[in-house]
This record gives sequence, C-alpha cells and structure tokens, in this order.
Amino acid sequence: MSMRSRVLVPAAFVTFLLVTSGCRLPSSATPEPVATFSIVGYDPETKEVGVAVQSRVFSVGGGVIWGEADVGVVATQAYVDVSYGPKALELLKEGLEPEEVLRRVLESDPDPQPRGWPKTGRQFSVMNAEGKVATHTGTRASAWAGHRIGEGCSAQGNLLAGEDVVKGTVKAFESTEGHLSLRLLAAIEAGQKAGGDKRGMQSAAMLIVKKNGGPWLNNDRVLRLQVDDHKEPIAELRRLVELSAKWRRFARRR
Repeated sequence: MSMRSRVLVPAAFVTFLLVTSGCRLPSSATPEPVATFSIVGYDPETKEVGVAVQSRVFSVGGGVIWGEADVGVVATQAYVDVSYGPKALELLKEGLEPEEVLRRVLESDPDPQPRGWPKTGRQFSVMNAEGKVATHTGTRASAWAGHRIGEGCSAQGNLLAGEDVVKGTVKAFESTEGHLSLRLLAAIEAGQKAGGDKRGMQSAAMLIVKKNGGPWLNNDRVLRLQVDDHKEPIAELRRLVELSAKWRRFARRR
C-alpha cells in the first residue's frame, strides 16, 4: 500500500498492516516503510508522563503510542511491531531501567527477518514514570532516521526531512511552558515546521498518564487524543488539546 495517496481502509486491515510490516507487499518486494516522528516527555512538577506522534499513515496512534500510570510511556515505530509497547511497559513495571528495557525487548524480537526487512530497522523510545528515557534507532531504519534526547524528553523519527526535525522537536519541548499536553504539542508542531515526515501528514495522537490524574474518578488517563485521518492532523490535535483543557477544568468541578 503506497503512502503517497490518502486511502481509507478498514481498521482491522490497518491493524494487520501495523502488526506485520506497515504496508502491503508484492510477493518479492522489500516493504515500503511507514514514516513517523514522535516525542516522549515528562513534567517533574505534575509527575505526568506522555507521548505524542504524527505520521503519513492512517490511525498512527493505534499502534505507536503506549502508556500506563506509575509505569511510563513507549513509542514504537519503524516497521512497527505492536508487541513492543506492552512488552516494554511490563518490563518497566518490573522495575527495570529504560536502557535494560530496550535491550531485552530487542533481544526478544521474534521477527525471523522475512522478505529482506530486518528487525534492525525498528525504532522505539521508552520513558519511565520518573522521566528517565532510552531510545533506539535501528541501523536499517529508513533514512533520514534518528533520535535526540533532551531535558525530560526524547524525539525520534524515520523517513524524515532531516535531523532538524528531531532537533526542533526537542528544542520546542524544552522551551515551551504550560501543561505537558501543550509542550508535547508544541514539540510536534516544531518538528513538522522543520520538515517532519517527508511524505506529508495524515494522522496524529497524544497520550498522557498519571495515577488518578484524569477527569472524574479512578482515571489514570489525563488525556488520550487521536486524529486518525485529517488534512491537517496537527492543527486538529491542537484543537482537541485546547478543548481537553477546558473539559478537565469542568470535570474537576463536578
């Protein structure tokens, strides 16, 4: 499935694509990679931890971003293996440091490297509930691919316009004030301004977690926002972030 044209396909089919190779393959071809850039971030004042992502693929949030309160967040991308998210969270829950989580998840990757695309193309980032972070970019991730770790954050991406994308993403996160959602959003906006995913935009998502930090009672999700298919997904994500801030203030008064 080419990412050069916008298509609407059943969600179950998209999930299958994400779990396997990220695209539909001719029988003898190397798979066409799905490009993505993301950021994981931590707020030491509120103790919230979050992750945001943008990509030129339908419903990127469904397979890339993961999180659990008092545990951490994960972004798994580049030839997406969706199992990386739950595996990484489970290892964080056992008390392992993010660097060790990276090592164990990579070592346990079940991919037998079929059709010429290796697990060495994977990219993912792990941040624990205290803001410690580790990020991996595989040697075969589609160029330009890389990551940059900043103060309380890490930006990573593949098939990007260039290194300025992750540099701009980190700089915006570090220099933006306000709620974590606004900092993550500013980071994604800056990454796109620097060129972003060089194929364009289609979807975006954000997840922030904190124990009992969400609206109403017994809710650990401060917010979970997902723009599955939109001409301007980051602009739409901003609208939802701003709306969610109003909703959280209302819910706290109930």
